[in-house]
Amino acid sequence: MAFPKNFLWGGSISAAQVEGGWNEGGKAPVAIDYAEVEPVTGVRRIHFINAEGERDSIPFYSELPEGAHFQLFDDIHYSNHVATDFYHHWKEDLGLFAEMGFTTFNTSISWARIFPQGMAGGVNEEGVKFYRQVFEEAVRLGMDPVITLFKYDEPIYMTEELGGWANRQLIDEFVEFARVCFTEYGDLIHNWITFNEINVLLHFAEKGRKNLLEIHNQMVAAARAVKIAHEIIPGSRVGCMICGLCSYAYTCDPDDVLENYQHFQEVFGYCAETMVFGRYPGFAGRIQRKYGEDIAVSPEDAADLMEGKSDFLAFSYYTSSAFTTHEGEGVAVQGNVFTGVENPYLKKSEWGWQVDPVGYRYFLNMLNDLYHVPLFDVENGLGAKDELVVEDGVERVHDPYRIAYLRDHIANLKAAIEEDGVDIFGYTTWGPIDLCAASTGQVSKRYGFIYVDMDDEGNGDLHRVRKDSFNWYAKVIASNGEDLD
Repeated sequence: MAFPKNFLWGGSISAAQVEGGWNEGGKAPVAIDYAEVEPVTGVRRIHFINAEGERDSIPFYSELPEGAHFQLFDDIHYSNHVATDFYHHWKEDLGLFAEMGFTTFNTSISWARIFPQGMAGGVNEEGVKFYRQVFEEAVRLGMDPVITLFKYDEPIYMTEELGGWANRQLIDEFVEFARVCFTEYGDLIHNWITFNEINVLLHFAEKGRKNLLEIHNQMVAAARAVKIAHEIIPGSRVGCMICGLCSYAYTCDPDDVLENYQHFQEVFGYCAETMVFGRYPGFAGRIQRKYGEDIAVSPEDAADLMEGKSDFLAFSYYTSSAFTTHEGEGVAVQGNVFTGVENPYLKKSEWGWQVDPVGYRYFLNMLNDLYHVPLFDVENGLGAKDELVVEDGVERVHDPYRIAYLRDHIANLKAAIEEDGVDIFGYTTWGPIDLCAASTGQVSKRYGFIYVDMDDEGNGDLHRVRKDSFNWYAKVIASNGEDLD
């Protein structure tokens, strides 16, 4: 069989996108709790009161202006407040995951549930208890969870009072959060991820040099967390997680080839190489000069990075893009946090993301060749508009497009293992149950094997329905990836 006997199969979600319960159980708000739903432009906005006391907004991922504070407004629907209500349905949802045969389950721990006001406010025991019962149930159902510590959901205290990740105080704050999680759940969780898609900050060039300072602090915090996990949980594995930005040269012009490779170095390699090998890569200087800042790495930070190297490389993969130096050539395309030009050989999803399963195999090989650590695919999936129908009195969702997408990608994953010798220990789809899309806030952009009765305006009773892909994925797992029909 191509897949190892103990290969981890499952699904991946995030606290901010499924839990809801945004102000329950002692949890503090996070930035995405102030974000609108934005289906038209695909870029949702965060709403706030600026320093002059006026209403204002910024694109999600952007920096909150100095003196501003987050604010809710009555004329906005905030989809993440309820999301798909995992906070109240977690036991039912884990049972459905187990019915599919999941051997692993990935979610994030909301920092805002554990330390609502940072270290100064102390640990929220109700939040600690919530995740413990979730993880205990997952383990009881036969899953070996892989848990992510940070997925863009620090409490707003960190932004409003401390100024965000440009402030090195957040390193200490995060390390203490990680220490509590390792101590509380180390008997249940042995595979951890520090930061989800840590490289996305390097995609948003409008922030300039501050990007580099923030990402440096995050990588140092991650490295310190790796060391602490190894001390608290003997035998544990702690990985980094990088947004998988796979791309090609648009033409065989050598300038296009160089442009594409330097883009990969910037948006993927800069973080991956630092966290896997414990030091900044040789090309880091070029990238830092582009952003207008050479990062002076202190001896302490250098030691932390080297001593806290990641045990594995986790990543997401949804789509691919192409890059060219030829101005005006090619059609602009986006997908996840992608920019670039459209590849004429690929089809696109309803949201314009190019579908590239062969690129998945190519990308797996490239990561295997470059980094020489075990790989783990945390996110792979298709967002689509599903239709709930009633047939013979039974609610159903027919989603052959999702099955086709996943079948083609898993087939290429299988070939990468069997024919190319790629070292990968697990695969979790994004997401196994419908959730709020990070980029748009839409629930109608559905990824799951499980349909949740909730729309983009907050209408629905949240009941769950198994889609056709539910039974298909159960068959894939039961056959350890051999039966993809």
